[in-house]
Amino acid sequence: MRHNKKFNHLSRKTAHRKSMLSNMATSLIMHKRIFTTTAKAKALRKEVEPVITLSKEDTTASRRLAFQYLQDKKAVTELFQVVSQKVADRPGGYTRIIKTGYRLGDNAQMCFIELVDFNENMLKTKVDKKARTRRSSRKKSEEVTKTAEVKTEKAEPKTAAETKTEKAEKTASKTLEPKVEKTESKAPEHKAAEQELEGSQSPAQDEQSTEAKQD
Repeated sequence: MRHNKKFNHLSRKTAHRKSMLSNMATSLIMHKRIFTTTAKAKALRKEVEPVITLSKEDTTASRRLAFQYLQDKKAVTELFQVVSQKVADRPGGYTRIIKTGYRLGDNAQMCFIELVDFNENMLKTKVDKKARTRRSSRKKSEEVTKTAEVKTEKAEPKTAAETKTEKAEKTASKTLEPKVEKTESKAPEHKAAEQELEGSQSPAQDEQSTEAKQD
């Protein structure tokens, strides 16, 4: 029984399977993308990613280990000169598997496996879509903004010129108010005094006028 044995033999013997995966790894390094079945792509990913990690250190030992697996000088030079520069900042996960459907003949699941850093369309920054909001959340956001604006208006400090003008206005109003009250209070007293003087002077004037008439 094959309990907990997850290694996929791909219906091939060891020598056949190793040579096939080696050829597929060479093709992937040279062309940056290959089209194959999903089972083979998953098996290839386990084999090719350690070889790509070796290319980060360009030494004789790492080149010999890479050649031991790939068995192709052109693939080794491409790996250490081109692929290693693209992959320098990436800590693993150098390949991507994208499923494409099923094959017509035997209905096998197909996909293509590619090197992540060589797909320029996927590396482009995506435009951020506007987040959809409900009416209730929109109202809440508007209320929050209004309260924030009110707080900022209250918290705005007054300048020195404004404070001086306010003080000047207060002092002017204080000085003007009592004067107006005094004038209003003195007005009736002056009128009463004038009336008394007129009353006191009126009989004498009357007598003088009568004497002038008799003469």
